[in-house]
Amino acid sequence: MRGVFTAGVLDYFLEEDISFGTCLGVSAGSCLACSYLSKQHGRGYRTITGYLDDPRYCGIGSFLKTGDYFGAEMLYRTIPDELDPYDHEMFEANPARFYAVVTNCETGQAEYKRIRDLHRDICYIRASSSLPLMSRTLWIRKKPYLDGGITDSIPIRKSESMGNEKNVVVLTRGREYRKQRNRTVPLLRLRYGRQFPKLVECMENRHRVYNETLDHLYRKEKEGSVFLIQPPKPVEIGRIEKDGEKLKALYSQGYETAKRQAEALRKYLES
Repeated sequence: MRGVFTAGVLDYFLEEDISFGTCLGVSAGSCLACSYLSKQHGRGYRTITGYLDDPRYCGIGSFLKTGDYFGAEMLYRTIPDELDPYDHEMFEANPARFYAVVTNCETGQAEYKRIRDLHRDICYIRASSSLPLMSRTLWIRKKPYLDGGITDSIPIRKSESMGNEKNVVVLTRGREYRKQRNRTVPLLRLRYGRQFPKLVECMENRHRVYNETLDHLYRKEKEGSVFLIQPPKPVEIGRIEKDGEKLKALYSQGYETAKRQAEALRKYLES
């Protein structure tokens, strides 16, 4: 739900026609990138906040019935096909290369899936956003996947390896943030330890990898190869926040943050 900050940033980008040749999305960021790349202003925010009271969208009822706290049928079929139709033609006409980051549960490694056709590839967007303990493991072509944030929350090194010399990174945490050790590790061991030991090992070490990536990111920012957009103050919204006013305020914060940094961003991209 912290992704509403990103939704605000991307809506400002759409208004100002700010686009990129390559886009990597992780977890909720992969979902939001879909609406950005189809140029549907406001859709990312609507899909996060517009159905908070619908039990098909999220809640303990969905979790008990399906194994997914966030209802997969609602998110990946009902909303894009019926309630807030997705513009597949615009997405497919967009020349940007789009990748969703997913975690292979067997190998404990990140994989970067090229998304070309969302009729076919929506499974990888769902996998990228499938939170451990809160979602079913998603099997795609006989391989098990979960949230891409487990193994590569901020895929800056992947982008660099692709040859991208300038990178715009949108984070949903402020500069003061450092990830702490996951307190649910005992539950993770119980749930996944026997079947996916390498996945559990990744989750046990995730805070170290994440914080080291932040250090790398801030070094690259000083060197001029990264432009960062992130909340100017601590974000008090959790993963499953359902307070509409708080979500609206964070969306506005994302939009205004992007607006404040727009001139510097344009200079960075043009230099």
